[in-house]
Order: sequence, then C-alpha cells, then structure tokens
Amino acid sequence: MPEFFTSHHEKIQIELQRIINRSPLALYSMLRYHMGWQDEHGRPQYDKLGKFARSTICLLSCEAVGGNAVQIVPAAAALELVHNFSLLHDDIEDASGQRRKKPTVWKLWGQSQAINAGDAMFSLVYLALLGLRENGIADRQIIHSYQILSETCIELCEGQYLDLAYEDHFNITVEDYLGMIAKKTAALIAASSSLGAYLGTEDEEIVNRFRQFGKELGLAYQIRDDILGIWGIEESTGKSVESDIAQRKKTLPVIYGLQNSKSADREMLEKLYSQESIKGDDLVKVLRILNQSGARDYAQRLAEQYHHRALAQLEATGLAVSRQAPLRQIARFLLEREY
Repeated sequence: MPEFFTSHHEKIQIELQRIINRSPLALYSMLRYHMGWQDEHGRPQYDKLGKFARSTICLLSCEAVGGNAVQIVPAAAALELVHNFSLLHDDIEDASGQRRKKPTVWKLWGQSQAINAGDAMFSLVYLALLGLRENGIADRQIIHSYQILSETCIELCEGQYLDLAYEDHFNITVEDYLGMIAKKTAALIAASSSLGAYLGTEDEEIVNRFRQFGKELGLAYQIRDDILGIWGIEESTGKSVESDIAQRKKTLPVIYGLQNSKSADREMLEKLYSQESIKGDDLVKVLRILNQSGARDYAQRLAEQYHHRALAQLEATGLAVSRQAPLRQIARFLLEREY
C-alpha cells in the first residue's frame, strides 16, 4: 500500500481502539471482530489493515490547507466509524455472508445482535468527535462537525434506500444510478475531505472546493469498485470473481448493459437478473452480454472523467502544487487500484 496511505494509519488505529475498547461487554467484541482486531472467540489477531481511505483523506485535506492533522485524528476516527457502521448494516441488508474473506458479524451472532453492533458503532461516532475538544478544537467547530456527519449519515441512508429500491426494477438509468451512489458512497468521501479542510482553515471557498473534490472522487471510487466487482482479480479483491453478478447487483456496468444491449441480449439480462441467484453458465452469459455492450470500457472512461473533475476542484483551490500532491496521489491510486 502506498506510503501516503500508511503514514497516518497508526494514529487512526490507536484512536479507534481507544474509542471501541471501552468495555469488556461482548457487544464490543463484535466490533473488534469486525475491525479485524480479534477472532470470533475473542483471541487477538491482526488482520491486514483496510485502506482507511476516508480517514486518510480527512487528515491529508487538513494538512493541504495548512492545518494540524494530529489535532483532528478524532474526526478521522469518527469517519471510519461511520463507514464501518454502514458496513455492518449493509451486510445484513445484502445478506452478505463474508467480508474480507471471513464470516460477517450477522452470520456469526445473528441479525438482531449485528444490528445492535451497528447501532453501537454509530453512537460511538459522536463520542469520537468529542475528542476534538481535548485537542484544542473550538466548540463551534465541533458543533459544525456534528452537523456535517449527521447530514452525511442521512445521505448514506437515502442512498441505501435507493439501492434497495432499485433491486427489483429494470428501468433504472445511468443517471438514477449516479444519483444513488452520490449519496451512498460519494457523500462520505466528500464529508472526509471537507471536514478535514474545515478543521484546518476558515476559508469557506476552499472548504467547498474540497467538498466537491471528495464528491467527484467518491463517484470515481464507486465506479472502480463496480468494475472490480465483475472483472477484478480474486487474489486482489478478496471476493470471488464476478461476485457482483452472482449476487444480482445492478451496478453501473449492468445498468449500462441493460440500456445499450441489443433487444435479445437485454431480454436475456432481465431474465437472468430475475433469478434468485446467478451461477454457472448463466454467469458466462451475463459476462458475454456486458463485454459485447462495451460496459467495462464505458465504466472506466466515466471513472476517469470523475477523477479529472476531482483534480480540477483541487486545482481551483489555488493551493501550492506540493500541498495538493498527496491528495492527487491518493486520487490516482483509488482510480487504478486492484482491491
């Protein structure tokens, strides 16, 4: 993993452990298991760290505008908690039995306790933000940080609602889909960049530019995820090849294929996606139709467009190129990543 990702990992990890390791109650064991700090029996383990993309973007954004990243680590941790609360609930709603090559929390402890674990993770977000006060951040800034994350969580819920609502429909347009992922994925990345910038500068115009940078980058990030979910390498992604197809996820390539395939292929796609699951020869059929429609190339081109739009927002801040450089590097990595 690139150095600009790992440079802040230890600080974020320590803060997350401080927040989550608040009690011996087994509830927190579920959270520690989800974070990769212990196995299902409570034995310590050290899974490979996630990308910590959102929290890292937050700290790099703060540094880019001249702020002190160490001072706002509690905000970066809060962003990771929001992300992981959403994963705990998403796994239940998507009936996902595995995450990072191991059973999900609901698969081990049941749906009811997994919902409880997700709720606890969400509640810890706001306790995490209070850590900003101990680091000298003004109360008015903390209150505004609360507002940013609360509004973002509403957007996440709206995006998840749309995602679930779209599952049984075949008339979803690319524009519909982009609107959905702008909420479900891009909103939290936009919050990460804007919160970091806000806690580092009083310049509202720059903060708004950072918000737009995060939104455009978030769209590119999700589209790249969609590509990897169909054409990714299993050893890199940790998911089985064509996993999104097997789970009948209507990601961008599928929506594009439905809109741009020949009539017979469109009917075949609709028929295949009306099944409870897609496997065997049906997987091959879906791949053939998507490849013939040019869905992969379309998705990659669109991801690159959003990447360039994100960089344009950075450029518009007028900040020195050296200050922009780490965020430009992270944007390139997220566009080209294989996991």
